[in-house]
Amino acid sequence: MATITPDRADVPKEERWNAESVFATPAGWDEAYETLKQDLDLAKGFQGTLNQGINQLLRWLNYSNNIIRELRKLSVYAVMDYSTNSLDKGAASRYDRYRDLNALVSEAFAFSQPEIIGIGFEVIKGWMELNSDLALYKHYFTELEQSAKHTRSAEVEALLGAVQSPFANATASHGVLANTDLRFEAAKDSEGESFDITQSTINSLLHSPDRRLRQSAYENYADAHLQYKNTMASLLSTGIKQNNFIAKAKRYDSALHMALAPLNLPYSVFHNLIDTFKANLPTWHRYWHAKRKMLEVSELHPYDIAAPMTENRPSISFEQSVAWLKAALAPLGDDYVNTLERGSLEEGWVDRSLNKGKRMGAFSTSAPDTHSFIMMSYTPDVFGMSTLAHELGHSMHSYFSNGAQPTVYARYSLFAAEVASNFNQAVLRDYLFKQQTDRDFQIALIEEAMANFYRYFLVMPTLARFELELHERSERGQSLSADSLNELMADLFAEAYGDMVLDRERLGITWAQFHTHIYSRFYVYQYATGISGAHALAKGIIAGDENAASKYLTFLKAGGSRYPLDALKDAGVDLSSPQAVEETFAVLGSLVDRLEQLSET
Repeated sequence: MATITPDRADVPKEERWNAESVFATPAGWDEAYETLKQDLDLAKGFQGTLNQGINQLLRWLNYSNNIIRELRKLSVYAVMDYSTNSLDKGAASRYDRYRDLNALVSEAFAFSQPEIIGIGFEVIKGWMELNSDLALYKHYFTELEQSAKHTRSAEVEALLGAVQSPFANATASHGVLANTDLRFEAAKDSEGESFDITQSTINSLLHSPDRRLRQSAYENYADAHLQYKNTMASLLSTGIKQNNFIAKAKRYDSALHMALAPLNLPYSVFHNLIDTFKANLPTWHRYWHAKRKMLEVSELHPYDIAAPMTENRPSISFEQSVAWLKAALAPLGDDYVNTLERGSLEEGWVDRSLNKGKRMGAFSTSAPDTHSFIMMSYTPDVFGMSTLAHELGHSMHSYFSNGAQPTVYARYSLFAAEVASNFNQAVLRDYLFKQQTDRDFQIALIEEAMANFYRYFLVMPTLARFELELHERSERGQSLSADSLNELMADLFAEAYGDMVLDRERLGITWAQFHTHIYSRFYVYQYATGISGAHALAKGIIAGDENAASKYLTFLKAGGSRYPLDALKDAGVDLSSPQAVEETFAVLGSLVDRLEQLSET
């Protein structure tokens, strides 16, 4: 019987996110939106006045942070609503209006940084010594001083703020194509039965034990993207050119420099990762050989990457996943695990159903005045459990950061974010390897671990290499045609796949399937640095280090009040060195060792 993806209206309320806790009705969102637009007009009255003394500067900082706080609340509702049902015209409209409002806020606030810089940081330091409320903004001023040479005049900053909305159309249009307009031919299994392909079902289809179904799903999913390859390439080319344009306008050396400098990250963080990744590709080749042996196939194809290596995968309910997470993370204390449990089971943090119009993937989002919500499509297996653990890592990071920090520091960097999410997975995995000794469960855990490493330690570094090359080609004036993108993508993946049998055309379109990542200005490399930092910190918890938990919680509570490298160093890991990446590849190698041993039993 063919599987049918339900409409959003048919999803039980208990499996949806608690939208009413943010705004009781969509009309409530509309009202808050209009109020914020009116409040934004007050920004004009501050222009030209920030040098008038401590009190006026404080008034501006408090006003602007209140605007940002309300904007984030609007964002959470709009993003969650649209992501869980892109077919809802009202949700789509609110999402578009939020993006426009975000650009208006950037434009209205554009004068402030040039004016603050104009006051002089020595003057500001003197003011902070006189006023403890202003001293709260010390790290903000440190970041601003660091970025001063990249801050343009108020007029130029206003213009750059104003172009944010039209510049966002490239990634938004790619998202509409992927989530709404693409039509996928149904996948067929070895018995000829049909299965719907949607952004929320493709992952489960690729994990099917039926090889014909996996192949059909892989090919049909890729083919739908190939039909729009020229349009998507044009959109991506636009996004890359926009990144390079903004970098030049802000006086950065490159788009990569623009991504690293605000976090005070040296180039070595990026390049050490790429170099270590390339040096450790033989570990991946060894895994593909072991997997081919476990699957008992003569050739391995990309559609076999997620194939199950056991016929007896454990079924794991949502509630069981929460219970195991609570047990595994118990060393972090009652506040951590009880909040995690309450948010997952009682407060409606997790939108976990499959439904038509739901976007692919998973994410966590929050604001200081909302719960830490999660959008995902939970499947009752080790992969659903792993994704939940990952996103709850983000959500608990937000819970502690929002609780400990004022609005100006409540948001943490993306660089720090991927540490917290992978930490949960690493600790849970170790707990279950010790608790569940059944061979099939052990194999399923290895599959989950390798799927996570595959995404973070193969796909994301490969996309990072791809992204760097595209920005450099654009800088040289080279064309970013669909065929050239596909060739580059296929070449990079071929290095990582070793002797796997490749369909280069379908493999080459992989870039188009990551529309939420490749427009995000060198975000993807941070998945790999994040998983490295996570395993380094998890090692202390697993070993029973009595100080590891308090150090980790201090890192979570730091939010954006410190540069991420500094906060992580205090927690016990230095990501400016390749050591953590190399050690995490050693963890990957140990999983391959474990699989090879199980293949002999």
